[in-house]
Amino acid sequence: MLPAAMSDPYERNLGVLEAITTVRDQCPSGAVRASAERALEAIKTGGPDALREQAYFVHVAIMGWRGERASQVSRSLKAFLDSASPKSDPA
Repeated sequence: MLPAAMSDPYERNLGVLEAITTVRDQCPSGAVRASAERALEAIKTGGPDALREQAYFVHVAIMGWRGERASQVSRSLKAFLDSASPKSDPA
């Protein structure tokens, strides 16, 4: 019997680079895969400053992708974007 953590491989949230790489490698849409490839290149040249913006672009691009892997990637990117959002300072 598998441990609970391994019973559903789509349950785990992916890291942001892992999620974008998964889109590049597994999304059925060639245009979306190309978008993810461009995002990875932009992150490579722009560093951490480009990460949030590129994660957003990929998250929007995968809106039509369906299935368990797509849900995992979307959930993972959303979690990253929510955690990376600038917090407003209550005045």
